[in-house]
Amino acid sequence: MNIAKVIVDVPSQNTNRLFDYGIPSKYLHVVQPGVRVIVPFGPRKILGYVISMTDHSEFNKLRNIEDVLDITPALTPELLQVGKWLSNQTLSYYVSCLQVMLPQVLKAKYRKELWKLNEEDFPEELEQLFAGRGVIDYSEFENSGITYQQLRKYVDEGVVDVHYEVKSRETKKTTTIVEPLLDPLQLEESLEDLPKQATKQRVIVGYFVEHQEPLPKKNLLSLTNTSAASLKPLVEQGILKEYKQEVLRDPYGHREFERSAPFPLTEEQQEAIHPILHSLADRKHDVFLLHGVTGSGKTEIYLQSIQKVLDEDKEAIMLVPEIALTPQMVERFKGRFGSKVAVLHSGLSAGEKYDEWRKIQREEVHVVVGARSAIFAPFKNLGIIIIDEEHESSYKQEDRTRYHARDVAIERGKIHSCPVVLGSATPALETYARAVKGNYHMLTLSKRMNNASMPSTELIDMRDELHQGNRSMFSRVLLDKLKDRIDRGEQAVLFLNRRGYATFVMCRDCGHVKECPHCDIALTYHRRQERLKCHYCSHEEPMPNQCPECESKTIRYFGTGTQKVEEVLQELIPEARVIRMDVDTTRKKGAHERLLNDFGDKKADILLGTQMIAKGLDFGNVTLVGILAADALLNLPDFRASEKTFQLITQVSGRAGRHKLAGEVVVQTYTPEHYSIQLASEYDYESFFQEEMKLRKGFHYPPYYFLTLFTVSHPNQLKVQEVTQKIVQFMRKKLSEEADVLGPTPSALTRINNRYRYQCMVKYKDEPEQRKLIQRILHYYEDEMKEENGLQITVDFQPYQLM
Repeated sequence: MNIAKVIVDVPSQNTNRLFDYGIPSKYLHVVQPGVRVIVPFGPRKILGYVISMTDHSEFNKLRNIEDVLDITPALTPELLQVGKWLSNQTLSYYVSCLQVMLPQVLKAKYRKELWKLNEEDFPEELEQLFAGRGVIDYSEFENSGITYQQLRKYVDEGVVDVHYEVKSRETKKTTTIVEPLLDPLQLEESLEDLPKQATKQRVIVGYFVEHQEPLPKKNLLSLTNTSAASLKPLVEQGILKEYKQEVLRDPYGHREFERSAPFPLTEEQQEAIHPILHSLADRKHDVFLLHGVTGSGKTEIYLQSIQKVLDEDKEAIMLVPEIALTPQMVERFKGRFGSKVAVLHSGLSAGEKYDEWRKIQREEVHVVVGARSAIFAPFKNLGIIIIDEEHESSYKQEDRTRYHARDVAIERGKIHSCPVVLGSATPALETYARAVKGNYHMLTLSKRMNNASMPSTELIDMRDELHQGNRSMFSRVLLDKLKDRIDRGEQAVLFLNRRGYATFVMCRDCGHVKECPHCDIALTYHRRQERLKCHYCSHEEPMPNQCPECESKTIRYFGTGTQKVEEVLQELIPEARVIRMDVDTTRKKGAHERLLNDFGDKKADILLGTQMIAKGLDFGNVTLVGILAADALLNLPDFRASEKTFQLITQVSGRAGRHKLAGEVVVQTYTPEHYSIQLASEYDYESFFQEEMKLRKGFHYPPYYFLTLFTVSHPNQLKVQEVTQKIVQFMRKKLSEEADVLGPTPSALTRINNRYRYQCMVKYKDEPEQRKLIQRILHYYEDEMKEENGLQITVDFQPYQLM
């Protein structure tokens, strides 16, 4: 097969297909599906991915592949298949779907090097090429007589490896290794020959007479208390040699993880795990919904299922929401499976991510724990995929390739004939509806571990507090309980879904609210820098002393953010030690982990935070949880507002009383009568599900209907309205009578970054032609979408962001 079918890295409608390229004879045995190549395309050279191979083309004259970037394919045949499926599902370009699967480093500019991996049995022809060096430039290999086929054989045998030296900062991390070139007897002879005054050189050689193993140069110099200057002559004389070795960055390398043994399962857990193990034994694809209350031991079921998969020499993917990737979760997995675990999430540097990905690609690990993108781990023999907190919206990618990790998991599960487990205390309505219908298998855990009871919940009506003259953001009940916990040496968690100091700044005389000049949204006041910031386009300006409209001095902050709450807490309970966790305090690498460790070590009484503290935290000493503004989410223009509110209250409440001490929850709200708040305080998912489904059915929302959301944006408002109007008319004309086409309407945030945004939405049950119609629309507007700062049309088949 001497022709490669390549998808090129030019994301456009016209190039979203395979192009044929000839394979030069020197690359014949290296080019295979999944490798990245450089191909001529028009006047330029660009990156492409080989999708398949063939021996005939309908074109007579083919251009040749110019370079091959991978010796080992970057994408497995299965991932190429998933990419194709994803491209059809989301109407994204095939090339964008392939890129979403690869670490950032593989998309940067780089040069290639060959690295020596194995000192023993080093083939003669490579010995000549390397000439005693540990690393050579790839071009030296290309100019040598060694064929690509031989090189590929050596790579497969682990003798050498091809490395990408990235021109950005994310390069491979290396260390210099020193080892003796002579045996102990010859070393003793060289020791005699060294001049007496060369004391430092003698110490180094003396060290190697005793120890034959190679060791890092840094360690050698500190053990022998010598310097690089003393080492250099010994290398030049051929007594010792130096070479570079790759050190895979382990983001958790500095930590010893205590090994943990499996816990005996409760009766309920055994009932839940049994069908999963059954599906593993039969090697068949099933989707399970593990519906278990917070603290019911879902993680142990995950761990024991994965153990079963590892016993059969297969691999496992475990997804957790980005914010729940707490060090605690990593610790549980590393503790149980040791070095077999790779971890992928956004807190790692691009280099660390690449190294973790490489471990998976080289089959050095069998379990990957990670956020959304870990669903594309290049495993070849998957045995199980688990998605914890499956209701989390962070599993949905909101830009470019708008995929949902749950859908990808199920697709990969089908290909590998393996089970997919979705776990949650508050499953997404769509998932629960599928389980009730029997499309998924329902597994239930209704009790907490050690029979701990669910924390008792008290709803506080903040309207009553106002009537009684309490204008503070803390109800008297919550304040008393906080003081009580501090007196008893216990800890509390306070949750508020807003960062910053105040939500907006308003003039009390004329009512003017300071807005972002580029977006239709009020600026948020950040106290520490005395600045107003836009959380959408990053615009910043200093806090004004007077109203820019009427010049009145009575300009005040309204609403509350985490910074403000922290300040008020210090005034009301001066003795309280508070740790604040939000985007602003966890920007630095490792800050997340440090703050949680401090709280775990009882260096603080109160953990105050935004969404990132709602999940996965497990501290035995936390006996009180306070939710400050439970209705914040209810007022958003989103049909999932009630569902999100129910989920958040349930999840945050689940942080209390997880061990021996009983827990209490205080929920402050202005609408205590709302069913989502009422039922969340009773942990009654079943009733909430029934209530919410009635509304969804009445208003034609999922799970009864599917949605397609179009968002159109452009700097000119009239242009946006006109294009959206045309899309609506076209869809109304072409779709069936049953489909509802709504719009055009301005988005809830009509202007972001000086671009106007309009939306329209299709609600439908079955429209087999819809994707073809949308492709026609995108094709029609393609030229306008290519223009600098031109038209943007995004289509989302599972919208989670309706703003």
